Amino acid sequence: MGLSSFSAEQRTKEIGVRKALGASVPSLAVMMGLELTRWVALANLIAWPVAWYIMNQWLGNFAYKTTIHWWVFILAGSIALVIAIGTVSWQAIKAATANPVEALKYE
Repeated sequence: MGLSSFSAEQRTKEIGVRKALGASVPSLAVMMGLELTRWVALANLIAWPVAWYIMNQWLGNFAYKTTIHWWVFILAGSIALVIAIGTVSWQAIKAATANPVEALKYE
């Protein structure tokens, strides 16, 4: 939520210019969503092997051994992606529906 809010705040003038030139709210939401989606995907690709190794070591110490299934990581990554897309979309829609004159007033 903080990253999407910060991103929308930093890109207020860009969003204002795009809105003044005729960009639609969905296109602005997609533009901002793609940027954060890349970061979430990269974070998952880095975190999955580390999490698998740590969890495998930790679960190996128990008397009743169990394994970690691959779908757990896919599920966790999907949930993180849905939350990220939801917050970015909300922030993008909020920024895109604002009056572009306010963003460009002091330029």
